[in-house]
Amino acid sequence: MAAEEMRHTADAAGLAALISRASEAKSGKKRGLPPVEKWNPPFCGDIDMEIRADGTWFYMGTPIGRQPLVQLFSTVLRKDEDGKTYLVTPVEKVGIRVVDAPFVAVEMNASEKDGQKVLTFRTNVGDVIEAGKDHPLRFPEHGPGHGKDSELKPYLHVRGRLEALVSRAVMYELVELGEVAEVAGRDMFVIRSGGETFPIMPVDELEAASR
Repeated sequence: MAAEEMRHTADAAGLAALISRASEAKSGKKRGLPPVEKWNPPFCGDIDMEIRADGTWFYMGTPIGRQPLVQLFSTVLRKDEDGKTYLVTPVEKVGIRVVDAPFVAVEMNASEKDGQKVLTFRTNVGDVIEAGKDHPLRFPEHGPGHGKDSELKPYLHVRGRLEALVSRAVMYELVELGEVAEVAGRDMFVIRSGGETFPIMPVDELEAASR
């Protein structure tokens, strides 16, 4: 029991120190993000932090209720080539667990720019992203042939290797904007934004799934 309490105390102290360093990395950058992709600090181990599928952050099994703190941590997130997600500062890199995607797209606005439809998303940590060439939407395979209970789960590229899962409510709004277009010689149900076309699924599969 004493050892467990000591570990928790050390974890809490380490988290406090990490918060301080993350704040320093963020300071002076009210409009912008720390250059985490350029930093190459040593790996300092994993910490007991997890981002659940609904976007809730947990530390040592307890939800982090302070949104400004979550937003701060989100600015120093990085997913590396090993597929793992880390909190990164100039002096250290610590691993965390991510159940699905680190962010959730919770709001969407459809507008026009230069005669083209533009879909703008807001994430649960305050990122505002326009879907397009630099921030594509992807729709993992689903529907017929991919499991009876499979469902549409769109993802939006945010930055680096980090994505946002489009929430179910926003997903329904997104699908309402879908249209049919020919892609690689096949009729596809697609979403357009920023001059780009993002295929969702073949029209014949969509029709079969709707029966």
